[in-house]
Amino acid sequence: MSTKPTTTDLEWTELDQRAVDTARILAADAVQKVGNGHPGTAMSLAPAAYTLFQKVMRHDPADADWVGRDRFVLSAGHSSLTLYTQLYLAGFGLELDDLKSFRTWGSKTPGHPEYGHTTGVETTTGPLGQGVANAVGMAMAARFERGLFDPDAPAGESPFDHFVYCIAGDGCLQEGISAEASSLAGHQKLGNLILLWDDNHISIEGDTETAVSEDTVKRYEAYGWHVQRVEPQENGDLDPAAIYAAIQEAKAVTDRPSFIAMRSIIAWPAPNAQNTEAAHGSALGDDEVAATKRVLGFDPERTFEVSDEVIEHTRKALERGKQAKADWEKSFQEWRSNNPERAAEFDRIAAGELPKGWEDTIPVFEPGKAVATRAASGKVLQALGAVIPELWGGSADLAGSNNTTIDKTSSFLPADNPLPEANPYGRTIHFGIREHSMAAEMNGIALHGNTRVYGGTFLVFSDYMRNAVRLSALMHLPVTYVWTHDSIGLGEDGPTHQPVEHLASLRAIPGLNIVRPADANETAIAWREILKRWTKEFGKGTPHGLALTRQGVPTYEPNEDAARGGYVLLEAEGGEPRVILIATGSEVHVAVGAREQLQADGVPTRVVSMPSVEWFEEQDQGYRDSVLPPSVKARVAVEAGIGLTWHKYVGDAGRIVSLEHFGASADGKVLFKEYGFTAENVAAAARESIAAAQR
Repeated sequence: MSTKPTTTDLEWTELDQRAVDTARILAADAVQKVGNGHPGTAMSLAPAAYTLFQKVMRHDPADADWVGRDRFVLSAGHSSLTLYTQLYLAGFGLELDDLKSFRTWGSKTPGHPEYGHTTGVETTTGPLGQGVANAVGMAMAARFERGLFDPDAPAGESPFDHFVYCIAGDGCLQEGISAEASSLAGHQKLGNLILLWDDNHISIEGDTETAVSEDTVKRYEAYGWHVQRVEPQENGDLDPAAIYAAIQEAKAVTDRPSFIAMRSIIAWPAPNAQNTEAAHGSALGDDEVAATKRVLGFDPERTFEVSDEVIEHTRKALERGKQAKADWEKSFQEWRSNNPERAAEFDRIAAGELPKGWEDTIPVFEPGKAVATRAASGKVLQALGAVIPELWGGSADLAGSNNTTIDKTSSFLPADNPLPEANPYGRTIHFGIREHSMAAEMNGIALHGNTRVYGGTFLVFSDYMRNAVRLSALMHLPVTYVWTHDSIGLGEDGPTHQPVEHLASLRAIPGLNIVRPADANETAIAWREILKRWTKEFGKGTPHGLALTRQGVPTYEPNEDAARGGYVLLEAEGGEPRVILIATGSEVHVAVGAREQLQADGVPTRVVSMPSVEWFEEQDQGYRDSVLPPSVKARVAVEAGIGLTWHKYVGDAGRIVSLEHFGASADGKVLFKEYGFTAENVAAAARESIAAAQR
């Protein structure tokens, strides 16, 4: 482990220090004005954040999405003012009035940073530890992007080489997701990732001795990271020169991610609030804010005080950014000239377009044959992988079960990994048994841009991933979750592995599309629709969750209306339908069997396959009514999970064949019979519904 650096080439003036202290006062004033927030961490972290934004990072505040920029993630999202003050000072578009409207309706400065809402915010953070995993995903994506476009350039000499910086707090590193992500980062040897830990020893309940006694630095050493500890100055303040020197040393270590532990004093230099838990999440109070201003040489009677000299000094970041981007553009244009085919590929991907003819590679499956939808998904992925180079992904150690191996000969692993398929630019990601961080890393990959990612596990383990999946939806990210073993149909593994409430629970997340295809051809159509929705013509991105079967299910003729979320699979014979059977996934063939029985009894019956409720709800009312005519009151919904989704579709006279309890350990066919997922039971429910509709 390195000790505190003693030399540095950092240029630090009185104006730099005044700018840091200005950021502190702005944080205190912003929280005091609104009456709530987290001032202490923003005050103590100001030297580190300022050093990154003004002295270290390659960015252009006038073009926050510049592809060659370094990325910054504030994992400790509660300290959003740490980021907002730097975005204001550097000229990313925030102004003083935005800081004054902190945490208020319609402001650009919400309580936690929100991607797409505030220019310069790279990811939505707040749930602790998510940002650490996002940063790991960004670093992975940066390496994969380099492999796509410039794999042979010497280290550090490609226009696609850049760094990912992350600031995390004690809470971030206590959350298990950060441990999962940090373990993977060490294994992947992500030398482009630098994590700065705000080691302030304070959480909401007081000193972190209440909950933590481990040696965090040694833990990161054990993960395989390059670690340094930076001690504060004698007065307790963070030392910009030491932080800068530590970052320069970290940048020089290219074979490992870097961890910099910064011992800080929360709310420094507030005379009475520093080093207290109250400073973490409460306004300091008028008297303490005034006292802090006196300590720093500000007028205690003024609020949001920013001198012209300070803002003129910090806005020079715009000039530096313009020059940095111009220098980068020269190397980028040189790369374009030397790599015309790769440059054309870059332009296509950056434009959010897919290769010409990509849809022609998607397989069509023979009707009648029983195929597990997870197996069909695997075949589609391998076909797409051959023509869409930016598509990559893997599984949380379940690739053989999820069928998520896009290329068996190419694993995303550092070059010195002993596995024969190891390739630093490989297509298949081995996330390990780390479902939660996998989802957040996928978010980071999507946020980084220029690649398309998917990741798989069993549907029941989506519980481990839920917080990150929710953030996928909140940020409108085009990530795809491949969730297999989607019902009691998985069989003998029993109720611990059999998802019951998961489909309804995931459908409850706004902006997440769940797709549960009935057969192999619906699976192929679903993948095609998902990829289409990755393109820019669809506007904001949307995450998707594919729920796929372990067991084989009959294959039907492909119907393009599956991409509309719900469609008529089999029409009623002998007149207008008297009853409609609505089903998803492996229960569609059960509904088909029930239809045969009802039709044999002279009951005209329509079967509707509903692979995606969300896609169906996007359709116009006319189409939805054509599939589910309002005049047909007798309806039965069939799904091997709890029935919350279906009440709105079946109405008062309808019936739902569902599973309102946990499963059991037995063969899947036995469970379907014992729990009523049979053609006979569905037909009986249909007769009940017909009778109810006639009352």
